Amino acid sequence: MNEAPPQGIDKAAGKIQAMFSRIAPRYDLLNRLLSGGTDVAWRNEAARLLSPRAGEIHLDLCSGTGDLALAVAKRSGGRARVVAADFTFEMLAIGQEKFRRRGAGIPETGADGLHLPFPDRTFDGATAAFGVRNFEDLDRGLGELWRVLKPGGRLVVLEFTPEPTGPLAPIVRFHVKTLVPFLGRLVSKDASAYQYLPDSVGRWPAPEALAARMRSAGFAAVDIHLLAFGIAAAHVARKGAP
Repeated sequence: MNEAPPQGIDKAAGKIQAMFSRIAPRYDLLNRLLSGGTDVAWRNEAARLLSPRAGEIHLDLCSGTGDLALAVAKRSGGRARVVAADFTFEMLAIGQEKFRRRGAGIPETGADGLHLPFPDRTFDGATAAFGVRNFEDLDRGLGELWRVLKPGGRLVVLEFTPEPTGPLAPIVRFHVKTLVPFLGRLVSKDASAYQYLPDSVGRWPAPEALAARMRSAGFAAVDIHLLAFGIAAAHVARKGAP
């Protein structure tokens, strides 16, 4: 099941890459500011759900500045190997310096999520935080993740949901649709990048629909964990049979 990006959202790889290159220097600051720091807790929860074990090798795809890769490494007590991959080199450069300062031996590689430069069945697990939403072809990207995982390999996808739930839903909608573009424009001086966030989130599949897409790509036993009143969701899956 291949679907074109929703009308009005341009997810051409070159455009997405250029956008993240522009905002890379202030990416971490804006993440903390726009989420009130909850993005750190979400990444820690994603690492917990992945449950990395000693001797395993894990891929952090769409790694950005490396926060989730660090969380996975920390969760394993340094006993699992983590590879950070992203197709924006400015993000990887920031992550590399972060890894160096923290003494984390995490190798990095430039990688397009639709054409991963890894052999079949390489990884015991994979994570992707706030990145698969930017794939020009979601189903192809999920298929690539399936390909590079070993049989039974785990995948954790952390993403915003298109429609928050619970009593705080009106406040969350206002924050995402109004405050995020305003603050992003104010701090990063890049209006289009932080307008893209609410636009892309609003057109993103609901959690159950994303789980169905993951199952169609070959993943089995997809579990959905809603976070922070449904603002975000962690999808946890295992590689099933072809």
